Amino acid sequence: MSELTYPEIGRTRTGNLPDGYRHLRYRTLIGSGDAVYAAAGEAVVTFRMHRATGARVHADAGRAAPGVGITIGLGPVSAPCEIVWVTADKIKTGFAYGTRAGHPATGEESFAVERDDQGRVWFQVVAFSRPAGALMRLAGPVAVLFQRLYARQCGRVLRRLGNVAP
Repeated sequence: MSELTYPEIGRTRTGNLPDGYRHLRYRTLIGSGDAVYAAAGEAVVTFRMHRATGARVHADAGRAAPGVGITIGLGPVSAPCEIVWVTADKIKTGFAYGTRAGHPATGEESFAVERDDQGRVWFQVVAFSRPAGALMRLAGPVAVLFQRLYARQCGRVLRRLGNVAP
């Protein structure tokens, strides 16, 4: 595992987000049933969801796994990360990546689909971050807005990718 830029590794998994960071919690319904859960979960852990948003994704492997390096690019920004946890069971499928040197922010972000007791399938993003340098500090509220808009876009894309015929 390479050097991550923050010490609170894995905190998006517990939901107990650390102080001193901006927090993001986004959740949206994407459908219901086993087929939607399976398709959406696969789209998340194979990075298909990210690619479908238009992001450039370069990963050391075809699936999320702890220690896999991944770089997400949007426009001129390139963000090196590393997968820090993965889960795949009957209730929750997803992963989180943590920031590495060169990322404009410092922190962690998770992307997961979850199935509730009624069989509904939800997409959730949980993140904590703060600027890693002057550029991100100057972006301030715009950077926060962009992170929220990207989470929302991931949800829209995942709703489409998880929409499977019965």
